[in-house]
Amino acid sequence: MLILAICCMSLLIVSLDVTALNVALPDLGRELDADVSGLQWTMDVYTVVLASFLLLSGSMADRLGRRLVFRIGLVVFTAGSLLCALAPGLEWLIVFRGMQAVGGSMLNPVAMSIITNTFTDRRELARAIGAWGGVVGISMAIGPIVGGALVHSFGWRAIFWLNLPIGLAALVLTTLFVPESRAPRPRRLDPVGQALVITLLGALTFGIIEGGKEGWSSPLLLAGVGVAALALVGLLRYEPRRREPLLELDFFRSVPFSGAFAIAIASFAALAGFLFLNTLYLQDQRGLSPWEAGLYLLPMAATTLVFSPLSGQLLGLVGERVPLVVAGIAITFSGAWLSGVGNATPLWVLFTGYVVFGIGFGLVNAPITHTAVTGMPKTQAGVAAGVASTGRQVGSALGIAVVGTALAAGSRTAGWWIICGCGALVLLLGAATTGARARRTAERLGRRD
Repeated sequence: MLILAICCMSLLIVSLDVTALNVALPDLGRELDADVSGLQWTMDVYTVVLASFLLLSGSMADRLGRRLVFRIGLVVFTAGSLLCALAPGLEWLIVFRGMQAVGGSMLNPVAMSIITNTFTDRRELARAIGAWGGVVGISMAIGPIVGGALVHSFGWRAIFWLNLPIGLAALVLTTLFVPESRAPRPRRLDPVGQALVITLLGALTFGIIEGGKEGWSSPLLLAGVGVAALALVGLLRYEPRRREPLLELDFFRSVPFSGAFAIAIASFAALAGFLFLNTLYLQDQRGLSPWEAGLYLLPMAATTLVFSPLSGQLLGLVGERVPLVVAGIAITFSGAWLSGVGNATPLWVLFTGYVVFGIGFGLVNAPITHTAVTGMPKTQAGVAAGVASTGRQVGSALGIAVVGTALAAGSRTAGWWIICGCGALVLLLGAATTGARARRTAERLGRRD
């Protein structure tokens, strides 16, 4: 349980950093003279770099030692946070956010790998994963409130200062209490695969953010999407030929794993878009302070806090399908419900949408995590966890890029309907990929050990 708590500390600082910074965007934009595109890059450079290196970090942890890579990640993330707090301008902040993300990529998948190798009993592992998924929801929920309080009292830089004591405490505790572990068969490096992953995610995000300024048919957007498509084709053709690829395409033969990956993208795109839209709406349109904006999001935070641990309990009782289907319905409803918000929208309408979204997002995390890592070969736990975490970060990057581009084009309503569509995907995939036939595909893959 102590090891689980230490691993959850790493998840807390990585997730809290993303959601807390959302509330600070208006203040940050005013101080550093950043437009909507600059704010998008402040958020997305973190998620794109994080997603790009998660797979490498997971495989390196299996090869070199999970505790070693975890400690390196804590050092790099904490140092990056310090530099972000001292950043003199927007460009420097974006660079230091990328450094922060490199460290963060060594934390979440490696921590999940440590957990799966610590809890050997199936029921204990399910409860541990449920607690882990609950921390994801909790950190996402309290982020806007913590961020609002820090920005209101000390300014946006305080969000990065907060990471220092937590990161240092996690580093000391990891050194003292977390045992070293590694895979029996070390994996080789895959520099070509790594370069293709970075190209795919970077080109897609760049095309949407920069090209979207000129409309969805702009040459820059089409070029970015085209380069991303070529990188994807390259991955699909190159990786199966390697004996030890960076991206284990065999994992996607498991229907539950593929479903969990896609649901992670959709649900975290919905969350990232939800927070980005609401931050700018509450402060720029309704004229609220960062602290007041954080308080307005309290209904969403409170319901996420309640339903995140409840999701872990439901997981043990009824399996993944029920919480995923209910989550999809709730996110879909909230996106449609909030699509017409304006300056004079009554608070009860706003808070109803927030509560329903909190229910949906609170329910979705534990089943995603459990489905992604159970049934996978334990010798490749780090890689499997890395692929699952990549889905979350890809979703966050795409959510901010797509919703932010719609907002920059003057259509907040389109942003809400994008969130609604993400919820519909969670609903459909949750129902389609969690049945008995789907589980048999995961069992066949797990027997490879």
